[in-house]
Amino acid sequence: MSASPIAPLPDDPATGVAMRAIASYQQLAAYNAWANARLYDAAAALGPELCAKPMGAFFGSVIATLNHLVVTDRIWLSRLEASGAPQPALDTMLETDLAALRALRWAEDARLLAFTRHLDVARLAAPVVYANSSGRGFSQSCASALDHLFNHETHHRGQVHTLLTQLGGRAAAPSLDLVAFQREQGLA
Repeated sequence: MSASPIAPLPDDPATGVAMRAIASYQQLAAYNAWANARLYDAAAALGPELCAKPMGAFFGSVIATLNHLVVTDRIWLSRLEASGAPQPALDTMLETDLAALRALRWAEDARLLAFTRHLDVARLAAPVVYANSSGRGFSQSCASALDHLFNHETHHRGQVHTLLTQLGGRAAAPSLDLVAFQREQGLA
């Protein structure tokens, strides 16, 4: 999925801070899709055997960690959308085939991009009420939930990046720097 350019902020002093936050979440959603596409390209270049190889990471392998990210994005987007969708186990293997998993990843990236495009000031402050995987109830702002979602993605993409480096050397792991995305999009 190619990331679309981010529209410039409107000059609105009454909601300037919130509008900057909304634009930041939109940029992070676009960056997220860009970084995921780069990781999937790199994983595909290594091939299915290496991607499935247990490497001692928290979720074991490249493919298992990529599965975890799709699962958790589904969970968090369902919470943000208040859809009430069932919550699968965090280590669920949705797909063992990288191309099939990539299609699921693309769908979640598109869903997240659409969600951030429809954000407004009230929605950012609105509570997201949910139960975690242990059944414990929580409530937090939409903004706080988005902060977690993007941070969680970065955390596990970093693990996949390390695995790619271990499996194929430094050249096998693409740059995932936010500034590289911003430069490519003309935002930096």
